[in-house]
Amino acid sequence: MYRKLYDFVADFKEESEATARLLAALSDASLHQRVNDQGRSLGQIAWHITLTFGEMLSHARLPVATPGEEAPPPDTVPGLLAAYRRQAQAALDAVAAAWNDGLLVDEIPMYGQSWARGRVLAVLLRHQAHHRGQITVLARQAGLVVPGVCGPAREEWAAWGMPAPW
Repeated sequence: MYRKLYDFVADFKEESEATARLLAALSDASLHQRVNDQGRSLGQIAWHITLTFGEMLSHARLPVATPGEEAPPPDTVPGLLAAYRRQAQAALDAVAAAWNDGLLVDEIPMYGQSWARGRVLAVLLRHQAHHRGQITVLARQAGLVVPGVCGPAREEWAAWGMPAPW
């Protein structure tokens, strides 16, 4: 849970940039990659992350303009990346404009429960990280090289002339 808006803003910028780097490493063809026929495609997962900024913050009574759940995902990586960046910035701007440190401990109704606003912000980032992990696996299955997010990827270790530590 966040108690200082400054800490959230710093984490949000780092996390959203990591997600943007991962999205930029995708190919248009990889957006159709699935684990199985019932699962979301890589593009659908990326679109879900993008839409969740507005969806989750609107539940927290902090409206962020969003294309809406019924909007189809962009069918190109540049389109998806641009939409992601717009939504991430809109979410960050909305939080920074409306909330302050004192409000982060206030409880608000969220999904049938009561959450502190600081928890909303933490869950927003954890949600993105969770789905980013799914995207990484699907991108690997699609044969793509993925950038390191929470440390170097094996290709980055190799480029440094070092063995991956596993």
